[in-house]
Amino acid sequence: MQHIYFDEKKKVLKLLDQRYLPSREDWFECAGTEDIVYALQQMVIRGAPAIGVTAAYGCVLAALESGGTSTWEATLEKNLELIEHARPTAANLAWAVRGMQDAWRSKSIFSSEELADFWLQEALSLHQEDIRINKMIGAHGRELLDSGDTVMTHCNAGALATGGYGTALGVVRAAVEQGKEIRVIANETRPFLQGARLTAYELAGDNIPVRVACDNACGLLMQKGLVQKVVVGADRIAANGDTANKIGTYPLAVMAQRHGILFYVAAPFSTFDAKTPSGWYIPIEQRDPGEVKYMAGQMIMPRDVDVYNYAFDVTPQELISGIITEKGVFAPGELA
Repeated sequence: MQHIYFDEKKKVLKLLDQRYLPSREDWFECAGTEDIVYALQQMVIRGAPAIGVTAAYGCVLAALESGGTSTWEATLEKNLELIEHARPTAANLAWAVRGMQDAWRSKSIFSSEELADFWLQEALSLHQEDIRINKMIGAHGRELLDSGDTVMTHCNAGALATGGYGTALGVVRAAVEQGKEIRVIANETRPFLQGARLTAYELAGDNIPVRVACDNACGLLMQKGLVQKVVVGADRIAANGDTANKIGTYPLAVMAQRHGILFYVAAPFSTFDAKTPSGWYIPIEQRDPGEVKYMAGQMIMPRDVDVYNYAFDVTPQELISGIITEKGVFAPGELA
């Protein structure tokens, strides 16, 4: 699935706008830093690896718009800082921006135009490497699934959340490509409905059997024996293996342990943050209350009542059966 595309002729980044899926497929064009920040913050693009890929291309646009003056480097640094801090939780955002800066420092580059050309090749390479890594994650993870399994997922950790192919859904895809019969239960994932809108959209397009479940039905489905494995993605993994993912992942892990169901996290090593000692130190984004108050433009609760809209929660490492990476499957405490 090509949902992130840099148009070299127009010098714009095109993103499949995930706010409108599956009802329509619109493309959002980013021409500069302001557009990149908007796309990240307003969920045009989301998912930690996809955020990283987008940020890398955003560096290219930042270089292009900072040229023409003797102070272009200072302007560029300010733009890069805006991109790096557009969202606080996903580790891949800062990882990508800092990686592009490190690549710049290793070269003798004296103009913004030259830097933009260099960075574009770096971004294209990072994008393709992410897809390759996802397929490696899938190859390791598929060995954990048995033919006939029903896998529960939360949020969307598929092609749309990555450069392509997916992490959690990459595990499912790889198992299906291996010939295994796999079914998926996609939790709807309130309030943005990434599971109902995006995961179901991807899997239906691949003809992989999928059913959507209300978030608060997870316990019942496990109790009835309808779930054999849980596989989710991650936005940041702390040094001790605690994992931040979309809000609702933590109670899902608690219920999985209660019912003796293996709970796996699928993520690339770029999501691992060795500088964060545990989940207590992971910054948790709070988003616009309007995402909870409104659905399809219609207010669904009293206007003057406040809401909590934390975008992520943290699953303690002791609830995680294994973390599936491009280098193999590890116990949470082994990553560091």
